[in-house]
Amino acid sequence: MPTDADPAAHDDRRQLQRELLRRARAGTARRTAAGPAGAPAAATAPGAGGLPKAGGEPHAGGGPEAGRVPLSRAQRRMWLMERLGGAGDSYHVPFATRLRGPFDVAALATALTSLVARHSILRTRYAEHEGEPYQEVLPTPRTVPVHVVDTDPAQAPALLRRESARPFDLAAADAVRALVLRHGPEDHTLLLTFHHIAMDGASLETVAGELAVLYASATGAAAPPALTEAPQYADHARREHDGLPGFETELKHWSDLLADAAPPRLPRRAGDTPQTAVRPAAVHTVPLAPAVPDALRTLGAQRRATLFAVTLTAAFAALHRLTGDEDLVIGVAGTHRSGTAMRALVGLCVNTLPVRVDVSGAPTFAELLRRVNEALLEAQRHRHVPFDLVLERLGAGARGADGTALVRVTCDVLGEPTVLRLPGTSAEYVDVPTDGAKFTVSYGLALDDAEQPRALVQYDAHTLDDSVAEAAVRDYAALLHAVAADPERALAELPLPGPDLAAAGDGPAPEDGSHPAARALRAHPEVVDAEVVRPVRGPAVAYAVLRDGIGPSGHELLGLLRRSLAPEAVPAAVTLLDALPRTAAGPLDPARLPGSSAPSGPSAPADPRAAAVTEAFTTVLGLPPAPDDDFFALGGHSLKAVQLAERLRTDLALPLTGLDVLQARTPRALTALLGERAARRSAAKAASRPAPRSRDVRPGTVLVTGATGGVGAFVVRELAARGRPVLALARPESAHLIATEGVDVIEGDLGDPDGLRDAVAQADAVVHAACTFTRHDVDLAAMRAMVDAWRRGPFVFVSSVDAYGHPGTDRVAEESAPHEPVSPYGKAKLDCEAMVLHAAGTGGRGGASAVRSPIVWGAHDRLREQLRWGAIGTLYQAARQGRPIELPRPGTGGHAWYGAAWVHAAALARAVAECLDRPVHGVANACSGHVSWRDLAQELTELLGTEADIRETGTVPRDLDHRWHYDSSRLARPLRPRPGEDRRTVLAEMTAAMDPTG
Repeated sequence: MPTDADPAAHDDRRQLQRELLRRARAGTARRTAAGPAGAPAAATAPGAGGLPKAGGEPHAGGGPEAGRVPLSRAQRRMWLMERLGGAGDSYHVPFATRLRGPFDVAALATALTSLVARHSILRTRYAEHEGEPYQEVLPTPRTVPVHVVDTDPAQAPALLRRESARPFDLAAADAVRALVLRHGPEDHTLLLTFHHIAMDGASLETVAGELAVLYASATGAAAPPALTEAPQYADHARREHDGLPGFETELKHWSDLLADAAPPRLPRRAGDTPQTAVRPAAVHTVPLAPAVPDALRTLGAQRRATLFAVTLTAAFAALHRLTGDEDLVIGVAGTHRSGTAMRALVGLCVNTLPVRVDVSGAPTFAELLRRVNEALLEAQRHRHVPFDLVLERLGAGARGADGTALVRVTCDVLGEPTVLRLPGTSAEYVDVPTDGAKFTVSYGLALDDAEQPRALVQYDAHTLDDSVAEAAVRDYAALLHAVAADPERALAELPLPGPDLAAAGDGPAPEDGSHPAARALRAHPEVVDAEVVRPVRGPAVAYAVLRDGIGPSGHELLGLLRRSLAPEAVPAAVTLLDALPRTAAGPLDPARLPGSSAPSGPSAPADPRAAAVTEAFTTVLGLPPAPDDDFFALGGHSLKAVQLAERLRTDLALPLTGLDVLQARTPRALTALLGERAARRSAAKAASRPAPRSRDVRPGTVLVTGATGGVGAFVVRELAARGRPVLALARPESAHLIATEGVDVIEGDLGDPDGLRDAVAQADAVVHAACTFTRHDVDLAAMRAMVDAWRRGPFVFVSSVDAYGHPGTDRVAEESAPHEPVSPYGKAKLDCEAMVLHAAGTGGRGGASAVRSPIVWGAHDRLREQLRWGAIGTLYQAARQGRPIELPRPGTGGHAWYGAAWVHAAALARAVAECLDRPVHGVANACSGHVSWRDLAQELTELLGTEADIRETGTVPRDLDHRWHYDSSRLARPLRPRPGEDRRTVLAEMTAAMDPTG
């Protein structure tokens, strides 16, 4: 029978847990916050009104507090863009305001923390499980840091632009940042930067209104109105996910409507185009007469249409005249918000609505307005179907023959921007531009200045010529003026565009008998020869020879052809050769071209890379492809592209990203891209490499491998805090997650020995913290490559106590000999240690240290996954599920103790840094402590809130057969625990951020 003391004791434990977690999170936040320029200080103001209770509990207003929640479809698209890479800051949402008057930074920190407590989407992390992304709400932090920089107003634009462009780490609930530029005692600029995955335009209005109320409460200047309970985005995401099966009828509507639609044929950019994933945005504007907006409103009212519908009609007319197309699709913004309950919802609720209109038949503008209005209303009736579901249903039909997206053009009416109006200050909107263009062309009517309305065109500067964009906005402005005066005029009678744009498109091909792709390649200044051949089966393939063997890649040349030629003239791939095989008379000899002797078809790939590509396509997409089958036609999408790239990158040890897959699209083109990268790597390997470092690398630079992993991330942070220049090695798809002052990033991984050699050659010291855990041949090859290139400075290898095997004594001295059985993982560590220790002190190399660590615990997702599924995963899962836990009884097998050694990741990082300054010239252990299985099981059940039955038996389960204490005297000083590094705190910090259901 329970007593009154039982729940009280439980509550005390929970309160202690929360307090320890709060302190640990606050300490971690102080250590890891990467502020902007000028080493700003973070303003904190705990204890003011509106803050959540101590311990970081989520706001009581409801919303999911824990557990995996599926992403909404809009979030999924944002997450995939981050995973694919190359989005830059296109999906960052900067919100800046110039504040004049008394301004309390501490009160702002309090208000911002309260806002994060109210809206769980602002403290949500995004992760992946078995290939599917999910979101997970984390506890409210003790305070949201507000960084303050003293600066002159003239320097503000550059600082704001730099801060807004800093990458986000979505896996760490990094969705909002705050920066205050202090220009004077009562003159400040406040920048809040959100990620689009957690914020849209309507949300900004809610945020601005609530922040004003919470700020007033924090300052105590007035009694603000009470805020109602906030709806939570995770609830919306769940509802959408649960309702997906009910969209079948609506999906059929969209697929029928768009089945044969094609992207508009925009004029192509002249000349070569840089092959970058980020699409740089540029804008042209033309002022309108002040009376034009009201005239357009009147026109719409007379025909039961909104101002937006009239503006959209003008966009259709302008696009028709720009392209000559009569069947057009323009995307408009929709919303998933409906009803008053969702009005205050903060989160990403926007949806793209494709509006398809037929402009044929020489209609008047009034008639075109009727067609557009009907299509717009029909689209809005089906606005709740997520656009990416429509794209998935359309498959390859969602793109043009050249891979162009169906929705390339959008239209919007831009009203007065949202401004943060804090009590006691005057507010002025500050524009912070972002680099990326989300669409090729966006038409807009800007009404932010009532006295000076403007027509604008934002465009992708890599796709559209500046002169074309300038002519397009002038034409759009002329249309708006003309239809405001006389909407009954036929489109053909409305003002013509400015300059003739015909030269920007495709002209007639010269009748010289050569293929247009070959002519285009030969016209490139760095190509000396090119030919195009058509195999017996499949599309044409191009071959090119570069001047002096240096120049653009085949993939880059293929992109140029896609942008400058008609789709039917674009070959499937461009392969670079040293010379074209020709007959004695001069014509091309196709029989001597690479792969020409092999029969075409998926059953006989031209080389091992082709076989790997075919196998990867088959595994990921479920269908065996022909060499020229389109990725999208086979059912591919963005997530499949990421999975395909990861598989090929691992199997072939060649750099490849999801964006590469989306651009190459066919097995033949992807094979050619991989072949080209393999050839470049071989050429680099054959070339001699100078020993001196690159001029761009600072003296004293430390190379850190595995820089985004559980150990490497802490090492990078520690070295940066000590002022050491760091060169961080990271895989291409995660390199953007490293954004620490003093840290340069070099892309690469353990499967790229040549890249590792290049990286080591540039550094003055090496910390090797990366590991595959399961592919020991890759680990050994990587270490061999790094030691070969190591020519100066110290080398620290983060090894494992698994290298000791199963010692015969329960206490293990540092550098004790290994004792069988030694696991394959432990043997690989021993072999790697031997390589680096034997090479130390030779050929100009410095000293070497092998730091053997046990289980590593710390606030990092990789370390959480190891706790959940790693060496003690069985114990953790039993504690989480409340299942009986059977542990070996002390004395079983003649051993007085069973348990595990562990080290805090921050302490391990300090030990590694110590070895750079004072190498141990051998092996050193790095342990923070040892914990018995019983103590660990009890702590996990308490932290997880379960009631598992812990039993001791006379048997020793294989995964719990660990009884060794490791001496760590050599690195005792840096391993000494600091506040927040005790076992209970770090376990609380790890488990609090983990999914309680898995």
